[in-house]
Amino acid sequence: MGILSDKVAIVTGGASGIGRATALKMAAEGASVVIGDINSEGSDTVVDAISGAGGIASSVPTDVSRPDQVEHLIREAVSRYGKLHVLCNNAADLSLLQYDGDFLQTDIDTWDRTYAADLRSVMVACKYALPHLLESGGAIVNVSSVDGISGDNTRFAYAAAKAGINILTQCTATTYGQQGVCCNAVLPGLVLSPGALETFSREPEIKAAFEDNVLTPHLGTPEEVAAVIVFLASEAASYINGQLIQVDGGLLSHVPHLAQVGHHFAKLGE
Repeated sequence: MGILSDKVAIVTGGASGIGRATALKMAAEGASVVIGDINSEGSDTVVDAISGAGGIASSVPTDVSRPDQVEHLIREAVSRYGKLHVLCNNAADLSLLQYDGDFLQTDIDTWDRTYAADLRSVMVACKYALPHLLESGGAIVNVSSVDGISGDNTRFAYAAAKAGINILTQCTATTYGQQGVCCNAVLPGLVLSPGALETFSREPEIKAAFEDNVLTPHLGTPEEVAAVIVFLASEAASYINGQLIQVDGGLLSHVPHLAQVGHHFAKLGE
């Protein structure tokens, strides 16, 4: 018996990265998983992997920037499996990051599209899922980012959207928590997703910078983030609500000059 046995879960953006790892782990823990992703081929591959391992899964092609498609995703999940216990809002349009800089670099269309895909999609999914989650006493886990709680000199639109997810998480927990719904957010730092691995192959110095600043001997994987998401989706986390949980290897837990000072003293010791 897994910790999500007999549960029905939706994972948006489940075709790759953290979403894929989450869908696979939820299914391994006994959930019937519905993947909503614009990448239908990728979603079907994950569904096949789950089915091949003896789990239950299906996919619903979904562009989360389209409210009508998000509503359809929720409706389909309930229609197919009868109930809904878990909503994992993971989807984001990472293709927009290449256009996302500071205020002077980023056009308004990029802001609007980022808002629609990364923040409004979470609100819409919660809006349509909540009637079912209130009935089942379910859980919402939103995938935010450490970018939403710390300043940077780029990705302003993405960071603002993630900050919005954080307060939306807390408002949801505040409003519906005593009615039995838990809503928490996971804030990943750098994760070794396919996109990150591609970047590191071109710019290894970026990887070195992160390795210097995490407080673990390795960089994070999608599976490590998924493990936290699945725990928060389970009844084992029933007394955790309205929390923003950093899964970042300690990236934001130390003074900002730690790595530079460490390199300085290392050179003195040579």
